[in-house]
Amino acid sequence: MKISTAYTAGLIAVLILTAPFMVSGQRKKKEAGDVYATGLKLREAEFYFTEGEKFFILEDYAKALLYYQRALEITPDNATIHYKIAEVLSRNNKQEDLLKASFSIESALKLEKKNKYFYVLAANIYGGLTKFDKAAWAYETLLQEVPGTEEYLYELAAVYQYANKFDEAIKTYNRAENALGISEISSVQKMRILIEQGKVKEGIVEGEKLINAFPGEERYVMAFAEILSQKGYRSDAIKYLERFTQENKEAGNAQMLLAGMYRDNNQEEKARPLLLTLFDDSAIELSSKIIILASYNAELNQNKVKKISDLEKENFALALFEKLNSQHAGQPNVHVIGGDLYLAMGKNREAVKQYSMAIESTEVNYEVWQNLLYLEIELEQFDDVIKHADEALELFPNQGMLHYFHGFAHLRRRHFEEAIGSLEQAKRLAQSDSNFMSDISNLLGDAYNSTKAYEKSDKAYDESLTFNPNNNTALNNYSYYLALRKTNLEKAEKMSSLLTKNNPDNPTFLDTYAWVLYTREKFKEAKKVIERAIETGNANATHFEHYGDILFKLGDVNGAVQQWQKARGMNANSEILNKKIANRKMYE
Repeated sequence: MKISTAYTAGLIAVLILTAPFMVSGQRKKKEAGDVYATGLKLREAEFYFTEGEKFFILEDYAKALLYYQRALEITPDNATIHYKIAEVLSRNNKQEDLLKASFSIESALKLEKKNKYFYVLAANIYGGLTKFDKAAWAYETLLQEVPGTEEYLYELAAVYQYANKFDEAIKTYNRAENALGISEISSVQKMRILIEQGKVKEGIVEGEKLINAFPGEERYVMAFAEILSQKGYRSDAIKYLERFTQENKEAGNAQMLLAGMYRDNNQEEKARPLLLTLFDDSAIELSSKIIILASYNAELNQNKVKKISDLEKENFALALFEKLNSQHAGQPNVHVIGGDLYLAMGKNREAVKQYSMAIESTEVNYEVWQNLLYLEIELEQFDDVIKHADEALELFPNQGMLHYFHGFAHLRRRHFEEAIGSLEQAKRLAQSDSNFMSDISNLLGDAYNSTKAYEKSDKAYDESLTFNPNNNTALNNYSYYLALRKTNLEKAEKMSSLLTKNNPDNPTFLDTYAWVLYTREKFKEAKKVIERAIETGNANATHFEHYGDILFKLGDVNGAVQQWQKARGMNANSEILNKKIANRKMYE
């Protein structure tokens, strides 16, 4: 339960009204055997209480509690000290402390029955203990004992709602309405309760009563319509909004809500003309417009997953974005939603432009940086990746994905030492995600191989395959590099065989397997595999050159030269290839 604003505002007042050492009325009459504290003891208690208040203000509640308890030992019949102890204990929200707090506030209420803040704290403590009957008792007693506290009827009604005593809640809201007049709180809550109980007509009556009492209040009709829509009565909600917006042409936010409900109700033909007008209205909150664009973005992403093309919807969403951008250029959230829209449409360069403008402000979240870096890698803008990853890491130094992007870009730019540093850090931060760890380790294998740190490279590839035995890239690169080094060729053959079994039509993987077989001098088997690669129709110069090498080893020199010539047609700048053709011989 939440402490009421009236209670919060009165924290100072409670000390004035019930100061423990100034108000003599708090003390009970002396009974037989009781002895009043001496003046010295009284001053000592006052000192402890004052120290407790000091530490309470400093939010050192443990010390505050200690001093309050010392003060209480001297003046056990002081209501305010019991109250302050209860207040400190209730801040923890632990059940054990809340139970102790309940004992303290009960002691305070026995000694002082006219302080409203005592009752409010008691209700909140009981609420935290889910003792809603006792919380209701506290508010009911408050209303009886302390005149002018009718505003707490709303708190009492809320307690009945927490306790699922909805009839009592409605009665209490009616009491509040009789005492304080029609209000948003009572009307909206009654409407919500009644509709949930299936009493739709009665709920609508409550909503209409609020609207009629405040006919020009936009937020009331919006609240009414939203509840109706949430409870499955969207058509009724639309009717009320249509009537209100016709009578109140300037009610832009209500019109925006109406447009959203048109869309939810599959009435796009009504929503779009209204939205085009509303997006030109600078008086309407930017956040409302962004919410609408976000809903279009969600739909476009769903279309992307389902591989559905809807150019009309894409163009309309972009038209709304252009209107928004013309009014709010430079607003980070505008550029973020623009980037999201372009990303959903597959317009990656435009998305990068929008995300780049968004990150000029440090207000954007981590996901924006991640999207930007992902797209820049897709577009092979590796210098930009390095620059933006550096900037992002200043804000989010513990995000493993950022270190991964940073290392990936450095690797592609052949900055191997920098790549290794970033990827090792990514690995330290990403140990809970096995697929991610496999990808990082694979890149480390590539980086270490490029620096000729072959032992570390092999270890990294092995770790990659431990995390994911079917990591195609790791299987391909590891087996190919082993073949180039003519090391552990049996293992290389097993890996490349598995690779082509899982990917029978991938020319790159087939070429790797063929080259491993070639290195193992299994030339006939290698020929069959490389021919499968070429038959895919996607062979490149390397594939044809390897085919020629295999044919040469099989004694077919003419065939070898023919394949080398095909390779030269795709890559005329290879000096070794030209020598092979010119001299009709192999050069390892």
